[in-house]
Amino acid sequence: MENTNTRNPLENPQQKRIIDEIIAQNAHKDGATMVVLNQVQQEIGFISKPMQAYIAQALGVPVSKVHGVVSFYSFFTTEPRGKHTIKFCLGTACYVGGIDQIIEKAKQLLGIEPGNTTPDGLITLEVCRCVGACSQAPVIVVDENIKGKVQPNKFPRVIQEIQANEAAH
Repeated sequence: MENTNTRNPLENPQQKRIIDEIIAQNAHKDGATMVVLNQVQQEIGFISKPMQAYIAQALGVPVSKVHGVVSFYSFFTTEPRGKHTIKFCLGTACYVGGIDQIIEKAKQLLGIEPGNTTPDGLITLEVCRCVGACSQAPVIVVDENIKGKVQPNKFPRVIQEIQANEAAH
């Protein structure tokens, strides 16, 4: 099955309609740039450079302003993310607890580096700063679920659970 969110949303009539509706509904609001970008990120899943230029033109603001917002806030992404995200906490406790070994295991299992998505569009690996679960170090966040005291030899189960849940749906 083709991963539809890797295509250019501006060339997909349904996705372009969504972007246009978001712009139309919010262009007149104070802080329209941030509101539009938030909603586009939520609905489309990413904001590519062509999308940034399109949004800037539609809002009548410089592309540099839109790009500045997208690049400043970590919750925006310019590339499609996988259906599931695994974040590795790089806070001090997690780092001391061996999160680097878990990252290495993930790279071996999935064949991708943090910041990338598996070719099937299923999993994106990311690193993040402290998630506030230091007593559970090392910690990963799978989608929105925190998993603590993760060990490299137990990490393959995380991947297997994601794949099994996908196969069941």
